[in-house]
Amino acid sequence: MFKNLMLSLLLGSAVVTNVWAIQDSEIPVINPDEGRVGEIRRVEDPTEFKVCADPDNLPYSNLKQEGFEDKIAAVLAQELGKKLSFQYAYYRQGFLRNTLNANRCDVVMSTTSDNDSMRTTNPYYRSGYVFVYRKNSGYNIKDWDSPDLRKGIIGIVGQSPPSRPLHDHGLMGNARPYRLQRDLNFPPSQLVDDLVKGDIDVAIVWGPIAGYFAKKASIPLEVVMIPEYEDKNVHGKENWNISIGVRHKDKARMEEINGALARRKADIDKILDEYGIPHIPVVAGDNILKKAHEANESAKVDKPL
Repeated sequence: MFKNLMLSLLLGSAVVTNVWAIQDSEIPVINPDEGRVGEIRRVEDPTEFKVCADPDNLPYSNLKQEGFEDKIAAVLAQELGKKLSFQYAYYRQGFLRNTLNANRCDVVMSTTSDNDSMRTTNPYYRSGYVFVYRKNSGYNIKDWDSPDLRKGIIGIVGQSPPSRPLHDHGLMGNARPYRLQRDLNFPPSQLVDDLVKGDIDVAIVWGPIAGYFAKKASIPLEVVMIPEYEDKNVHGKENWNISIGVRHKDKARMEEINGALARRKADIDKILDEYGIPHIPVVAGDNILKKAHEANESAKVDKPL
């Protein structure tokens, strides 16, 4: 499974999107022969800022360019003096192969900064998992030791990183697991919707998903960043640096985007705030995925025959 999808698997609820809400005919068609030997291949246009994006994955992106990553991409394109365009494909296994690596687009928004399947820019924000609960609940939840976590039903995406501290603190008996895989029948707001309805009392959700839908909810909700729990193991890690990905060969493109990210940081932070995206200061050197990959490769070399 490619490393960019790894972000989705780690972030759990981020992979659940309401694909049923649009028709396949609305998505610009990808030619399966494009890029093959003897077939026409897209020629990169230096005046174009072409983003590989999901057509129906709010709060990140959609066909109407209403997502926060759509808005950030527009800011960067403007800063670089380039025209903004998109190549759409559903964000699931095969995404990179059919978009960035097939040369159909040049930029992938929102990937972990240590994603070694791409060359990544400097991080432009850092987010993590959050506790979400109703403001009128009387709860005061700040961390895994908060007594109020034991009082109700906790909605959590099964096998996502917070399931580790949930288990370590003896809270699995309070948990209601939700599916990790992308489910075409449920919207990405499902955990927040169930919280509003009273089906669960606390939702543990990836920050951008939670913050966006909590801000749009019909009742006031409290969104609290979960403190980092594990900085040496993917399972249990709560907070992640987020970068933009380009092809490994595109060092100049990466450096160009780095400059734009630095110059437009205030505008990017404003967009994150407008969409309710929880974000905290970037942590330099936080490359847990890269370290895990290197450890696995080292283990293969050291393994006796």
